[in-house]
Amino acid sequence: MTFDEAVYEYLKTVPRGKVVTYGMIACAIGHPRAARQVGNALHRNPTPVVVPCHRVVNREGRLAPAFAFGGMDVQARLLRSEGVEVSDGSVDMAKYCWDGHTCPL
Repeated sequence: MTFDEAVYEYLKTVPRGKVVTYGMIACAIGHPRAARQVGNALHRNPTPVVVPCHRVVNREGRLAPAFAFGGMDVQARLLRSEGVEVSDGSVDMAKYCWDGHTCPL
């Protein structure tokens, strides 16, 4: 499985109404220092409806200013449609962060 495929497969496991960070994905797929590469993989996502890249935020809960599939407003709309509260371009990580990942720190 390629790096991109691992990112997409992991992201498909993130439930509706939850978010993860680029770093969390990198850790979960065994590449803890590859958060930037996760972002690059998401920009190449061939199936954005199947692979919910809108559920990925930065470590502070901020949305992606350059969300590849329509910009930050689209990402916010998609998250809100899943029940995630978005305020000033960010989400409350304490409330919406999915803890189903594994990351040996």
